[in-house]
Amino acid sequence: MTGIRHQPIAPTRMKCLAPGAGIDAHRHDDHQIVYASRGVLAVTTDAGSWVAPANRAIWIPAGAPHAHRAHGRLELHTVGLPATDNPLALEYPTVLKVSPLLRELILAYTRDTEAGDSPQRARLRAVLLDQLHISPQQPLHLPAPTTRRLSALCDVLHADPADNRTLAALGRQVGASDRTLSRLFHAELGMTFSQWRTQLRLYHALVLLAEDTPVTTVAHLCGWSSASAFIDVFRRAFGHTPGSFRNQAASARSWKGEAFSGEG
Repeated sequence: MTGIRHQPIAPTRMKCLAPGAGIDAHRHDDHQIVYASRGVLAVTTDAGSWVAPANRAIWIPAGAPHAHRAHGRLELHTVGLPATDNPLALEYPTVLKVSPLLRELILAYTRDTEAGDSPQRARLRAVLLDQLHISPQQPLHLPAPTTRRLSALCDVLHADPADNRTLAALGRQVGASDRTLSRLFHAELGMTFSQWRTQLRLYHALVLLAEDTPVTTVAHLCGWSSASAFIDVFRRAFGHTPGSFRNQAASARSWKGEAFSGEG
């Protein structure tokens, strides 16, 4: 990432971002939890992208350069935590499952920032940290390649997630054998080609659903053979159907709050 801004304190607050709006690359000296109660949040680093709908949050460790992007009308909640408080002991961005209790804790903590360091707020923060500590990690990371041939192949699929060609056929386009590419997927991205392509398709599916694209159309645009196959994969990844997520995104678009962008 180039042009990274340094923002020493990670703010605790709620803010609104219009569809497609973003927060440029920056870093904090504090840890940060970012959570979208409406819309879909994408966090990008040099190592790849993390995407989170409303039942997921993203842990961003102190010092990690990152940028935000809103898909759909976004209500963004950020919780700053001093670098001395690391309940997860994680040194890289991570997607966490958000339980109904954790969701309400995040909403309350980010909306009541005027209370300062009151005893009530300290207790709320303590419970929030306890819930973060027990929140399961979710495999919603789309790692970014670094070598030229693997980057070229990934760019092809980013441009058309529905491209169903085999690794061998894609390799002929970028000038590498399927054996070499398979090795690079494991070595650079820590997953198989099939696993990475599924992650990519889920990433694009979340974006399309946030834009109110019909489920059947999303399945087609992202390369699933049928809507039922897409629904099955989506439910296993996110714990609910794409239809329920799309309905949530549609209700978010009726929200009339002020949209703005800025540093996060």
